Amino acid sequence: MSIHESPLPQRPRLLLHTALTPAMRERLQLQFELLEAAALDSSRSSSLSGQVRAMLCNAQSVIGSEQLQQWPALELIVVMGVGMDGIDLDAAEQMGIKVRNTPAISAEDIADHTLALLLAAAREIVQAHEFVRHGRWLRGRYPPTLRFSGQRMGIVGLGRIGRAVARRSQAFDMSIAYTGRAPKNDVPYRWCDSVLELAADVDFLVVCAGGGPETRGLINAEVLQALGPQGVLVNVGRGSIVDEKALQQALQERTIAAAALDVFVHEPQVSEALMDLPNTVLTPHMASSTRHGLQAMLAQAEAYLLEHFGLPEITD
Repeated sequence: MSIHESPLPQRPRLLLHTALTPAMRERLQLQFELLEAAALDSSRSSSLSGQVRAMLCNAQSVIGSEQLQQWPALELIVVMGVGMDGIDLDAAEQMGIKVRNTPAISAEDIADHTLALLLAAAREIVQAHEFVRHGRWLRGRYPPTLRFSGQRMGIVGLGRIGRAVARRSQAFDMSIAYTGRAPKNDVPYRWCDSVLELAADVDFLVVCAGGGPETRGLINAEVLQALGPQGVLVNVGRGSIVDEKALQQALQERTIAAAALDVFVHEPQVSEALMDLPNTVLTPHMASSTRHGLQAMLAQAEAYLLEHFGLPEITD
């Protein structure tokens, strides 16, 4: 009998491409045999190739066609998070592999983080912290910063996250405009036909859109020029949406005032130029990463897995 014909284990084997807390791991082990993708060498992967039936990933996981072909028994991929850009969805569909994510859960956490980035960039919170920490306050006051309340907010992508950002922005008495694939009939915000038009008419430009060919390089030098020297860019969407070289130049030349980024083109590698600039706030793709959110995402992922394999609910 070949390894591809070997009998499946009693508990479905679940390949982990994401870190879990000990409590989460213990819970899943009640119904699944857990395997760490990072711990498997080629020999071990080959011996298990016909037995792994599901994968658990996060929004940063990269699973290409070649990796999918290594697991011929794979039936389901669950992504804990919104983004599935790293999954070869076409290859998965061709192989009959279902792919599911947890989009509704993280929107509020991402929106909270977005407002934190906006305020940190506008009011220069990180820079002011360093100003105090290094004793520079003794030599004089910190210079004035940008006002946030009552200013003009522009949102690129008015999905769940964009709407959550808009609701929070309303609490700051901001006027809100947006752009995307098509105007929404159920919101009171002003629609702009293009990101260029939007950038020219706002003080803060927040990118909440998804990745892919349609949005790659959408925020380019022309858009940044339109945003202007008092403008602030925030990206919580996908790193590929922003032309990082154009952004670096715009920040260096003060074409825009500041940028706050949670996503990057080649993460976890971040351009040294971006890190060295004084008018950036950078976070490590953590907008959705709260303890409450992670627990909720795991609960949703667990529900998907149990439903797919017809397993009973896990009870504490």
